[in-house]
Parts: sequence; C-alpha cells; structure tokens
Amino acid sequence: MKMNLWLIMMKNPLNRARHLARIAALLAPLALAAGCSSLLPPGQPSPNLYSLDYEAKGGAAAPVSRPEGGAIVLVTSPRATAGFDRPRMVYLKQAHQIEYFAQSQWVDTPARMLGPLLVAALERKGAFRAVMQTPSTAAGQVRLDTEVVRLQQEFFRTPSQLRFTLRARLINDDTREVIAIREFEGLVDAPSENPYGGVQAANQAVSRVLDQVADFCADNTRGMINTSVVAPAASQAKPR
Repeated sequence: MKMNLWLIMMKNPLNRARHLARIAALLAPLALAAGCSSLLPPGQPSPNLYSLDYEAKGGAAAPVSRPEGGAIVLVTSPRATAGFDRPRMVYLKQAHQIEYFAQSQWVDTPARMLGPLLVAALERKGAFRAVMQTPSTAAGQVRLDTEVVRLQQEFFRTPSQLRFTLRARLINDDTREVIAIREFEGLVDAPSENPYGGVQAANQAVSRVLDQVADFCADNTRGMINTSVVAPAASQAKPR
C-alpha cells in the first residue's frame, strides 16, 4: 500500500523533482570530499634536483684551434664505485659512514652527468684532433676510461668540504696498451652548510679535476700523430 502511494506521488513532476533534489543534496558532500582529496599535498615532497656543470677557467669556453695531427680521443662512459652509482647525494659526518640527503639529489647519476663534461673539458684544451664520446661509430686512437671514486660533502669541520675523486686511465686503442693511470682529487670548501652549498662546491671541484684530466691527456698523447683520419685524395684517371 505504501509502495503504491509512493509511485502515485512520483507521477507528480513536482514531487519527483523535489526527491531528486534531496538525493543530490545528500551526494554533494561526498563528491566534494573526493574531489578535494586529489588536491591534498602528497605524503612525500618532491626532492630538490641539482646538476653538475663544467665551469671553464676564465669563464666561457673560448674557440680553440685543433692540431691537424693530434690524437683522436674516445671518451667512454664513466663508471662509479659502490655508493656513488645513484642520483642520491652523499654526505659524511664521520669517516667511512655514508649517508644520503633526504630531500636533495642529483638530476642523474654523477657518472652519467660527467661524460659530456669530460668531452667539453678536452675539447676546450685544444690539444686533440677530435674528442668523441661513446657510443660512436668513429674509431679513436686513444681511449679515456674514468671512474668516480667519491663525490661527497664532508661535515668533519666548519666549513664543510666537498671531495671529488676521479680515477682516469688512458689506453692506446690500437695496441690495447695502458698509456697512463692517475687519480685526481678536488677538495673545495662549501659556501653554506647545506646541500646547495655542497652542490656549489661540487661544481668547482669537478671543474678543477676535469681541467687536470685534460692536461693529463694532452701530456700523455703529445707527439702521437693521427694517420687514420686524413687520407690523400684519389687522383683522377687521365683521359686516353
């Protein structure tokens, strides 16, 4: 009987409209809560991302002349030791205990960022016929292998310091013989006691080390003459 009465009431357009309005009023708060939940801040804030850059001595890189007979250097992808093979930024408060900043990290692994910077430093040196980064279809005369040993901010004293250590190895790509091996290190005071101060010091340390690597490559390839690139042009056949 009650159902029949309800159906009769719903046949009235005015009653039906009022019923739908009440349902909409009940559902509105639920819809609003669901929509606002997507605007709430995430539980974990996004980290601050930083990059490594090569800051050439004397400011912007000046154009350099390339020697016609200089060596062709092939820069392989740098590697990294354990603990420094990820984008997380390392700091130490005591020796041998590695920790990572929670809200600051590199935009990529230090090794991946270092490859193009090595090429830029060697090109600016102007002592080589060409500098290429792997993978490359061109053949190199000398191969430069590098490994990031450490890139860390040390809070052993005030101001804190950024230590960057890079191991470099030059190899004759034709004979596979090791030409020279050397470990480079840059130690720079941080301008502030926070991750950004470490980033600023890191870019200075990296730039200093890369300039030393460029000198190292130039000193150990001096006198090497490249004969694989420049070839005499073929003479045209004389008409009969």
